[in-house]
Amino acid sequence: MSVAPPFDPSSGSRLERLVFNHRAPVMLLCLVLTLLLGWQATRIAPNASFEGMLPLSHPYLQNYLAERKKIVSQANSLRIVLERRDGGSILDADYLARLRALNDELFLLPGVVRSQMKSLWTPSTRWTAVTESGFEGGTVMPDSYDGSPAALARVRLNIERSGEVGQLVARDYQSSALIVPLAERDPETGQPLDYAQLSRRLEELRAKYDDDKLALRITGFAKVAGDLIEGLGEVLLFFALAATIATAAVLWYTRCLRSTLLVMLCSLVAVVWQLGLLPLLGFALDPYAVLVPFLVFAIGMSHGAQKMNGIMQDIGRGMHRLVAARYTFRRLFIAGFTALACDAVGFAVLLLIDIQSIRQLAVIASLGVAILVFTNLILLPVLLSFTGVSPVAARRAVKDEPGAQRAGAWLWELLCRFTDRRWAWAAIAGAAVLAAWGLHQGRLLQVGDLDAGAPELRPDSRYNRDNAYLTTHYATSSDVLVVLVRTKEQGAMAHAALERVDELEWELRQLAGVEGTQSLASLARQTAVAMNEGNPRWYELQPNQGALNTAGSRAPRQLVDAGFSLLQLQVYLADHKAETLRRVSAAVEDFARRNDGEDLHILLAAGNAGFEAATNAVVEKANRRILLLVYAAVALLSYLTFRSWRAAACAIVPLAVTSVLAEALMVQLGIGLKVATLPVVALGVGIGVDYALYVLSIILAQLRQGVPLRAAYRQSLLFTGRVVMLTGVTLALGVATWALSPIKFQADMGLLLAFMFVVNMVGALVLLPALAHFLLKPAAMRS
Repeated sequence: MSVAPPFDPSSGSRLERLVFNHRAPVMLLCLVLTLLLGWQATRIAPNASFEGMLPLSHPYLQNYLAERKKIVSQANSLRIVLERRDGGSILDADYLARLRALNDELFLLPGVVRSQMKSLWTPSTRWTAVTESGFEGGTVMPDSYDGSPAALARVRLNIERSGEVGQLVARDYQSSALIVPLAERDPETGQPLDYAQLSRRLEELRAKYDDDKLALRITGFAKVAGDLIEGLGEVLLFFALAATIATAAVLWYTRCLRSTLLVMLCSLVAVVWQLGLLPLLGFALDPYAVLVPFLVFAIGMSHGAQKMNGIMQDIGRGMHRLVAARYTFRRLFIAGFTALACDAVGFAVLLLIDIQSIRQLAVIASLGVAILVFTNLILLPVLLSFTGVSPVAARRAVKDEPGAQRAGAWLWELLCRFTDRRWAWAAIAGAAVLAAWGLHQGRLLQVGDLDAGAPELRPDSRYNRDNAYLTTHYATSSDVLVVLVRTKEQGAMAHAALERVDELEWELRQLAGVEGTQSLASLARQTAVAMNEGNPRWYELQPNQGALNTAGSRAPRQLVDAGFSLLQLQVYLADHKAETLRRVSAAVEDFARRNDGEDLHILLAAGNAGFEAATNAVVEKANRRILLLVYAAVALLSYLTFRSWRAAACAIVPLAVTSVLAEALMVQLGIGLKVATLPVVALGVGIGVDYALYVLSIILAQLRQGVPLRAAYRQSLLFTGRVVMLTGVTLALGVATWALSPIKFQADMGLLLAFMFVVNMVGALVLLPALAHFLLKPAAMRS
């Protein structure tokens, strides 16, 4: 064992002296913060926000917000179906009694917009008919209903005359639907709607009404959010499994229980601080942002392992544990701080996306990364300066010093060959081929959902089975895009305005993915037929203002506002896949360009599908801009750290290849680019640069001392490179277990993260030294 040189306690930076000359106060401060923020973390309530997922500055949303008071919007609504399992008809006294009881219980749920709720039992569900005496109408379920055969026959007639077959009533008459619009805030408490509580109440209703005779099916954003929140327990279980795998791997590598536990503890402390800040900032734990705490833990494990490894090696060389901690702090703090700054920038850039949920994610994640500066760059070395490491671990850490034997020396020799010209050319050529393939595949990356139903859940999940049932048995789907047609006051019933709407409606019905449409123009056509003894020849827009006004007087508020200045064209879509939304939106915008005038403006959009189309547009526009800004920031930070554009290029190029390949993998896995996945793609850059910076910090230090590149890289491998390999492989193995998660979103993100961990590691250990052969020279580094 080598003898350590004398140590000067007054040496080192001001920060180093401040930290290590006041170790007890530093630990006490961290302990107090951990206790306080840990208590705050117990107050976290997982929840989601419908409006928080929307880009409120997008023109579609601006149009909706400008006309919000005039619109009966059911974008955030539950669609609940009560089905007869035995194949019988809903025209049954027992069934209708159960439906009425369900209707009443749903009516009383918190957050329900009761005036807009609709089912066979609500007063707003009416029938209209033209008889010899004129127009007749009433509620589908009359006040005189008593469950008798005659009353049931009357109900059937009312349903047929109401036009609700295919909308509230299945085409086979084996089920009926209840539409339950939700407010973003509970009208009674004023608090944000608690989707977890709402989901539990819905499941209680399912348990009550779902039996051997009836099946209850529930769809809507609120149920998806509720299912994701309900699945958080299983999500956290997989997080714990990944953390256990990472900890076990570090323990296997070090054979030192005390230092391994400290690395894990400091990483967990960072997560506790992060979660404790959420209630203080007024944030809930969004199920779409639940990956962030694990990412913070993973980043912490990576940095912590580097600090532990450095201290372990210095103790193995004969240094006192305090001296070893200070030397490691001195060597690696700048590289670690720069890496964390790059991570923070990767998160913070997401603030540029005007979607509240992404902005909250960016704030939460940036705070988590900032906390790691204290917990893993400062607190961990301080703790290790007291505990040290086991003697066995210290001896193992330096067994590959010059003259020592090591069974795995062949691996370091293999990696060092990438600093030679022939191997460097091969690595760069291979990376170029992969990047070219990735760019070709990446062109196929689609924005938005690529599957019907809720792609966050498994295709065979109960929610997606319920959604498939609705799509199969009802003519109108739950995916509705609403086109707004603004006119002058009382101008909605003008023949010219209705004619434009009628033309747009006809064009949309010809598009693939459009199941049906509904507007005041089609209602006017139906009224004309009804007014003329049901003769289909009258299915036209009559140029008769009196006849049009008659149709308008019976129009529901979801088709025209009370002032008759805003028409609403309801477009029912087969699904909300990205291509479907893009096709329909483009058709409406093209029609608007051709037909907008002084007295008529065709605007997009309302409805859940309209909001999703706007979200897709924002995500697509933001994707490249976010990546460019992240790379620019990482390049700038790398340059400021190393004072060398060549070194910055060595760090950035492997990251760029990883980003390209990650998008290609998303295409292969069928993952669309959306609000939930965009942050993970962007954050891969920040996480990956950690590996490159730790490897480069040692290489550059050696090169500036005149050491040849091959020897400098070997020294980097022995000091930081092997920990890069360890954390890259173990974190990838940990998140790969997420593929078994019942939450498809977590499974997809696990595969994507595992891929990025491994490819970033390979880039730092193979492509980086190959680039260094051409860009980094000892003479250039000394200048």
